[in-house]
Amino acid sequence: MSAPAPAMHSEAAVRAAARLGLGLGRPNLEVFAETLLELARADRNVLAVTSDSRGSGKLGPFGQALPEQIVEVGIAEQNLVGIAAGLAAAGKTVFAVSPACFLTARALEQIKNDVAYSDQPVVLVGISAGVSYGALGSTHHSLHDFAALRAIPNLVLLAPADNCETAAAVRAAAAARRPMYLRLGKAPVYDLPAAGGPFSVGRARLLRPGGDAAFLATGETVIHALLAAAQLEECDGLHCRVLSLPTIKPLDQEAVIQAARECRVIVTVEEHLVCAGLGEACAGVLAQAGFARRVRIVGLPDEATVTGSQADLFRHYGLTMEGLAQTVRDLSR
Repeated sequence: MSAPAPAMHSEAAVRAAARLGLGLGRPNLEVFAETLLELARADRNVLAVTSDSRGSGKLGPFGQALPEQIVEVGIAEQNLVGIAAGLAAAGKTVFAVSPACFLTARALEQIKNDVAYSDQPVVLVGISAGVSYGALGSTHHSLHDFAALRAIPNLVLLAPADNCETAAAVRAAAAARRPMYLRLGKAPVYDLPAAGGPFSVGRARLLRPGGDAAFLATGETVIHALLAAAQLEECDGLHCRVLSLPTIKPLDQEAVIQAARECRVIVTVEEHLVCAGLGEACAGVLAQAGFARRVRIVGLPDEATVTGSQADLFRHYGLTMEGLAQTVRDLSR
């Protein structure tokens, strides 16, 4: 029997979350599947298309409840996207579900031409994204998806941070009737403060005010940034703004510029390669707006990743509460 995977958060981080009144929720994948089932029960035109991903996408209950609204194509990601686009062209609301690493690499041409260029309202759901697959290694990591998909016109990119953002993102994607990519991890995530306001496509959520530094984070890294900000205030007297950016594209440029205007240091955080993801998108906005700020892009470096669990990789590359707090300390000297 294999040993259990290391915890995503250190004991100190768990205590910090408790002090903030944050509870540990469920994996976003589970919330996605439950929300999709609810939508599909209410509308028979809502379909799930999977590439041998019913189990990993938590769609077992969906298939049992609505067998005529789920299509299984097998391990054939290019067919997955083509079939989803055809169903969308026939008026269906389609969620195409597949591991992010394969969906956004093997089917990139179909995403570009059949979905985005053809303006078909397919929601491409990249599951087990980032380094969720852990020790399966680089073949199964999805550290390129933001970079590849940002370069495709007419494609919205969503990376919700917690259960509430996920449920809202699924509903928004179903209602939008346009090409979208929804990125989801597989680990349980903490619920974020409701003070950030409701989820809205293209808008950032302010989770914590501050003017010494700003964390601009997306997806499942947001909680680590929020805990780092709390630690920095408690231990160093630094007041750090925390923005959740669940929409990578279109980016909330106004929120990014305001953070640079009001904070001395900017730290972007993402479970993605440092190349061409959230960090470079934010840096490009700031450069074109004429802001000269100390900016650090925190993600995975442009090198072969080490082997380990998701928690191991987060710790190794400084994506944890402790690593992010130290990054701000170094920049603030």
